[in-house]
Amino acid sequence: MENLNIIDLFLQAGLLVKCVMLLLLAFSVASWAIIFQRSKILSRAKKQVEIFDDRFWAADDLNELYERAKLNKEDITGTEHIFYSGFKEFSRLYQINPNMPKAALDGASRSMRLAMNRELDNLELHIPFLGTVGTISPYIGLFGTVWGIMHAFISLGAVKQATLQMVAPGIAEALIATAIGLFAAIPAVLAFNRLTLSVSRIEQAYLNFIDEFSSILQRQAVAIRK
Repeated sequence: MENLNIIDLFLQAGLLVKCVMLLLLAFSVASWAIIFQRSKILSRAKKQVEIFDDRFWAADDLNELYERAKLNKEDITGTEHIFYSGFKEFSRLYQINPNMPKAALDGASRSMRLAMNRELDNLELHIPFLGTVGTISPYIGLFGTVWGIMHAFISLGAVKQATLQMVAPGIAEALIATAIGLFAAIPAVLAFNRLTLSVSRIEQAYLNFIDEFSSILQRQAVAIRK
């Protein structure tokens, strides 16, 4: 018993407990892959917000900024995509009816919010899976533990004299399932909270940009009418 390690305990566990452990390990591997991928993507999105924000406020002509975005419209993301969608819709509606700037502003606002929602959908991709793993992994591990302990005690019914030495290996094998469940759940929960907070901050940056850009469009519409 002293020489047993986690691999030995896994190999000696029952079939169902092994399946539980493998499932939890798969959850853990998938979670870490998502954590690294989403962290990289969110970091890039945050940096993109800062870069385009500097370009936007430094631009002398929004038409020129729009033309640059139009040339790369298949590759633009984040606030640049929101800007492109809003400016395009505003220009289209204003050309159709220049006497109704409010309709153009409302259309631009809707277009920007739709673009923002698409951006957020891309940023949030797979993050809910981390929340699911963090929620269910301990229970799956506990199920494996209860099942393993139950079988360990059932096996004692076949012997006349039960000792701790006889039941201890079976209990230890079963408890590994709970440990693996926690190993999968804890990083997933921490990462889910951190990544969700990052998405919320980026969303707020998008909303701030939409409000600021809408104000600029409104001032331009008023100036043009005069």
